[in-house]
This record gives sequence, C-alpha cells and structure tokens, in this order.
Amino acid sequence: MKGNKIMALLLILALVTTLAGCSGSSGKKETNAGKNTATPTADGAASGGDTAKGESPYADPMTIDIYDVAANYQGTQTGWFQKVVKDRFNIDLNIIAPQVAGESIYQARASAGNLGDIILLDSTDFADCVKSGLIKDIGEGIKDCTNIMGYKDQIDVFNKGLPGNDKGITYGIPAQMTNTSPTSYSQDVIYSSPMLRWDLYKDIGSPDIADLDGLLDALEAMVKAHPTNPDGDPAYAMSLWPDWDGGDGMMGIANVVQLTTWYGEKIKGSVILKPDGSFTPLTDKSASYYKMLQFLNKAYQRGIVDPDSGTQDWNAAQAKMSAGQVYLMWYSWQTGFWNTQDRLKGGNAFIYVPVKDQKYYADSDTYYGSGRVFGIGSKVDDAKYKRILAFLDWYASPEGLTFEHDGIKDFNYTVGADGKHTLINDNALMDNLPVPAEWGGGGYQDGNNAINQWIVDSISTDPSTGEPYNTNYWSTYKAATMTEMKKEWQTKFNATEPVDYMKKNNVLLVSPNVSVSLPSDSNDIAVVRSQCNTTLNDYSWKMIFAGSQKEFDSMWDEMSKQMDGFGFQDLVTFDKDKYQTELNAKNAVK
Repeated sequence: MKGNKIMALLLILALVTTLAGCSGSSGKKETNAGKNTATPTADGAASGGDTAKGESPYADPMTIDIYDVAANYQGTQTGWFQKVVKDRFNIDLNIIAPQVAGESIYQARASAGNLGDIILLDSTDFADCVKSGLIKDIGEGIKDCTNIMGYKDQIDVFNKGLPGNDKGITYGIPAQMTNTSPTSYSQDVIYSSPMLRWDLYKDIGSPDIADLDGLLDALEAMVKAHPTNPDGDPAYAMSLWPDWDGGDGMMGIANVVQLTTWYGEKIKGSVILKPDGSFTPLTDKSASYYKMLQFLNKAYQRGIVDPDSGTQDWNAAQAKMSAGQVYLMWYSWQTGFWNTQDRLKGGNAFIYVPVKDQKYYADSDTYYGSGRVFGIGSKVDDAKYKRILAFLDWYASPEGLTFEHDGIKDFNYTVGADGKHTLINDNALMDNLPVPAEWGGGGYQDGNNAINQWIVDSISTDPSTGEPYNTNYWSTYKAATMTEMKKEWQTKFNATEPVDYMKKNNVLLVSPNVSVSLPSDSNDIAVVRSQCNTTLNDYSWKMIFAGSQKEFDSMWDEMSKQMDGFGFQDLVTFDKDKYQTELNAKNAVK
C-alpha cells in the first residue's frame, strides 16, 4: 500500500545528528538503543540543526541510485529534500521506480547483476536477491551506525529468518520499524475505513448507516445536494485510479483490495484471510472482494462514480480530492489532501462514520517492519558504501525522521518554549506551497521526499518531544483540533476517537506484527499468478462499470472460469500453505 507512503510532511529537529561510526570514525559514540539518539560526524561537523545548511564533510559529489518499489516518481530528487541531503552528504538521489518504469525493469536490472546502490524491495523479492548475490553483507558496517542499531533486535529477527541464512548475516534493514511493541495499536484512525465530509453528512441529517447500501444512500444524497465543489467543478462520491494495480505484489485492483478490510478480511495473494482464521479463494462470491467490487459497481449504477476512474492516474484523482470533488475517502492518509486545522474548525473536514455491519481488520504497529526492506547493492564500492551507510543512519536519526515525517522547522512547524512542536502551514502538501529560498525554493510537494519509505515509522516516539513524529498525535495538534465538529462527532458516536469507537463496539480486529520470510514463486507459479492477476484486474474494472447486476455476475463467472483455466486453484493451494506460516506466527504472539 502506498498509501502511508505519501503523507510525510517533513521538518527539521534541533539536534546534532550522527554520521560518525558510519563514516569510519573510531571515536567514542553514544549509544541509546531504540531512542534514535544523535552523534557528531567523523570530523566533528554537524549533520543537523535547524537550518537548511548541514555542513557536509564530503568534498566529492556522488550520485546514489535507489531502486525503490515504494516510489511514485522516477528521476533525480529535487527541491527542498534534495537540498537537505546534498548539504549533509553531497549526494544526489536518483530514484529508479518500477511503479513508473514498469515491473520489467526489475528483471532487466537483476539479470545485469545490479539493481541499484540502495535497494528497497518487498521482503520476498529481497530474499531472492540475497540468494542471487545482489545484496551486500552490511553486518560490520552498521555496527557503528548508532541510530540504525537502536533497532538491532528487529533487524536481527528479520535477517535470521532469511531462507538459507543459517549464519545470521545481516543483509537488510526492515522499513517502518517502531519503538513500540509487536502487539501495540497506537493509531487513533485505522488504515482503511469509510470517511465522509462532516458538513455534508450533517446536511443530509447525519443518518445512522446500517450497511453498504445505506452508505451509498448517504453518498448519493450528498452528491444530489452538492453536485459541484465551490468552483463549479463536478463532484462525485468516489474517484478511482488504476495505476496502483499490481503494486506491492497484490492480486486484485488496489481500490478494492483495501476495502475488503472493512469486513474483517485481508487479501493474501490469491486467497482471503477470514476473521475465523480460515482462507478462501479470492474468487469466492461470499467473500469480500466480490462484495466490495459490487459496492463500487452499485455506486456506478447510481451515477456517483467519477467517469474518469478507469483511466486517470493517482495524481489526477488526488487533485480532485484536494479540490473538494470527492465525498468518500478510505485511506487514513488520504484525508491529508483535504483536512486542515481551518477545515476541522469549520466543520467541513473528513472523519470516520461507522457502518453498522462492518468489522475492521487492522495490522498492529509495524514493530518488525512493514514488509519492505532496505539493502545495499553488492556492486557498491567502498567509498560509496561508507557514504550510503552514513546517509541511511541519518535517515533513521531524529533529525532525518523529523524531516521525513514532519517537514521543515518554521515552515511546517514551530518549537515552543516547552520543546513541543506546533503544526503550521498544514496545507503545504496539498497546495504545494512555495518553500523559502534558504531551503531551495520550489513547491513543497514537488520537493517532498521521493524515496517515499522510511526506516522508522511515524508512530515512533521523538525523543526531543516525548510524542510521536506523526503530527496528528502531537498534544498541540490534539488541542487545536478539539473543534465543534470533533465534539459533535464524539457526542453522536459516544467515543473520543474512531479507534476508541471500534474498540468499545468490538468491531476492531488487530493482527500482530511478525517477521516471517515467505517462499517466493516458482517459475510455474509466477506464470499462473501473472496470468490470473491480469485477468482479475481487467475484469474487475469492467465489472465496476457493468450496467446491471446480471452483467456483473456474468463477467465474474467468466473471469473465474478463465482464471481456473490458467491454474488458479493450484495458486490458491500454494498461497494457503505460504500464508499459513505467517498466520501461525501471528497466532503465537496473540
């Protein structure tokens, strides 16, 4: 999912940050595991601070190629984040993005023996690349990386679980680790749930919503009452986009895959994990992929789906969200393209609205990582290797994390006398606000971190504030957003936050975070998966725009028959065995 991935609003922390051990220094280093503490550079130069200039100790410029499955942008990092990195490390970041270039770039670069200098992959592909000799042993190198070593336990668990790695050699650093616990759920809002504009919801009488049909009734009423945004542009219940399909190794179209979690189910390849712990084929008509695809088709038949949905890309859909043309959002980060403190105060922001028959699946804090892994390419020479280690250690430091998750001091936030951070310019991302010249100028969104993935998750605690990096959990933000709208929501639903409502009503199913290496596809299974996924995605989009339930079901049956002809049932058997291993590990920590 791409989704957490887009919403980092980045800032700078008034701390001095480490490059030391990772640049070859034998000097004394402070260690404080799990606290993301900072140390000086090898030559004493500060790598951080609260200004744009980072006093790089590196005289020679260097370009670092990053093969990055999380990136939505391909090319050289530009703008303010590039200036931050350039000033500290004298490097340019060249992003190689399979989401942009196409999946074939993976095979082409792997066959050539060089994916990139920094490599960010899903864990199964990462394990394959370790076997193929494409990933460097970084065990000795990271020992002196103070910030990275704060997560040594999680790093060791991942690497010891790599197939064939009996010696426990360190190859990878899991992405989005936390300093909480494997069973913690620290969010106030889950990753995917139905979120509506509060003012529009009130305009139609704030109805209790029993099921998906009731949700469609509410959305249709909103569109009829407000067919355009204030600028006169057409508004829709939902706007979809196809260009994320196939990402993250998923089967099925991205806009449906996440919606299945509204009924306690989770798609795992070709199968769906049900709340009772059993697996069922994705093509099961009684399961949630069919149910949520049908939901989108019913919305289309009511005329409340953006007609561009089958052809537009994410950027086009996002622009409509930012312009107030979309009335349903379902990713927690998605609201960042509309919600601001002013809109929360004005009562026209998005917030979760319960649907009575839903029970929500949510993954716990990503203590062991999100399933993606950072590594270093085996062809990297010594000079570049040291520079990369220094960069990655900074990337996991308090200063780096503050840039990644919060933004720029005095542009995205201020620091009070008590050290607490206060959010400002919270529309910087959605409106691409101009960045001050000292930070390189240009638009904020244009210069945002194109790596789009983090070593440490934003729910982790910032040692300078004692609060999460995530701006939504700052005490100052919570105080500022205790608006009339929030009070109305709390009164209506008898809860302080969406997750509080879900817990009180026993409709939240939290799945523990585990680190398990899963087998990759054999050549035969890979062919079957590719053929079935292409068929599934093609038919899914056709079914969204089907003119009747009869046409919808006819397409579903035709699709299922074709997939079975490709060997879908063999794929189901393979995936059931594959994900049972993960399920067993989750059950062991409950």
